[in-house]
Amino acid sequence: MRKKLLYYLIAGILFTAILGTLSHFAYEWSGNNQLVGWITPVNESVWEHMKLLFFPMVFYGILALPRLKNNFPCITYGYLWGILGGTLAIPVLYYTYSGILGTNNTVIDILIFYLCVFLGFAITYILSPCRPCPCGKDYKFYKKFLKFSRKLKNPLLPVILVLVLGVCFLLFTKSAPKLGIFLSPNL
Repeated sequence: MRKKLLYYLIAGILFTAILGTLSHFAYEWSGNNQLVGWITPVNESVWEHMKLLFFPMVFYGILALPRLKNNFPCITYGYLWGILGGTLAIPVLYYTYSGILGTNNTVIDILIFYLCVFLGFAITYILSPCRPCPCGKDYKFYKKFLKFSRKLKNPLLPVILVLVLGVCFLLFTKSAPKLGIFLSPNL
């Protein structure tokens, strides 16, 4: 059964990586269509590049999760944390390496995107089992994580956070705050 999950997550990595890569150019290809810009980067800012992972991973989840829900009833919970973890790792890794080097590098930026796609699906894989798997390790980790999230008094926390992040992407595409994450870096 875990092989089925692994198959879907590997397919998700490929889907997200390919669609995210194509999304980088979609706004320009569309003739700067505002509707396309809501879900694809409209400039070179770190914030806009977080869309490269967020929306393709959301779209893949809409396609794949209904097929996995019967065997993995907690897949949605793990998947939402995967979306958040992968998306938010992009600015963390970007600002960490560019702060250390004092500059940014396009090759490293691209590698960060692919690493974060993998990270998002790895988080999903770790947090998805609701039943003990043969190795037992992932299930123990999941139970601890679930216990932690219940202490937050809101098991809907990842749902709310993904929705808020999605709305922020839509709102800040048109009117971004004057903060560094929303500005294009010096290339």
